[in-house]
Amino acid sequence: MSRIGKMPIAIPAGVTVEVAENNKVTVKGPKGTLERVLPKEMEVKVEGAEVTVSRPNDLKKMKSLHGLTRTLINNMVVGVTSGYEKKLEVNGVGYKAQKSGKKLTLSLGYSHPVEMEDPAGIETAVDGNVIIVKGIDKEKVGQFAAEIRDKRRPEPYKGKGIKYADEVIRRKVGKTGKK
Repeated sequence: MSRIGKMPIAIPAGVTVEVAENNKVTVKGPKGTLERVLPKEMEVKVEGAEVTVSRPNDLKKMKSLHGLTRTLINNMVVGVTSGYEKKLEVNGVGYKAQKSGKKLTLSLGYSHPVEMEDPAGIETAVDGNVIIVKGIDKEKVGQFAAEIRDKRRPEPYKGKGIKYADEVIRRKVGKTGKK
């Protein structure tokens, strides 16, 4: 049995979970509404203040879908109650980030500033050299944070670039002179 899949998901106060046909799950909460179509083989039931996920048989595919389905619903519930955020740090001389309206402008040592528009449902904020990406959809928050990081990945010699706040860059020793 999937250890994650068989755990029930508690529905906090102020959150409603609805399961429509074809396993279309809609979660409404104080921060907004999320909906997602989950694998049709999984059986999603809302019982009182809990959501349970069960699988039809013990095939390998069903076992893996079981845990995934439960985690996706849980991420939706957490998203509409507390939301998600990722922090990125901009390191390097002359590297900086600025926010104006819905546009994030990054100066990353290129000949031009890199401009990025906030996608729908995602909000960015700049606090000094830290970029904070917030939203209710875990997948979108992580994707947009990864796209920002991709504009200038951290390099191993000086550590310049954009990195996640909790990321550790493995440093390398540079060249040594002739003797």
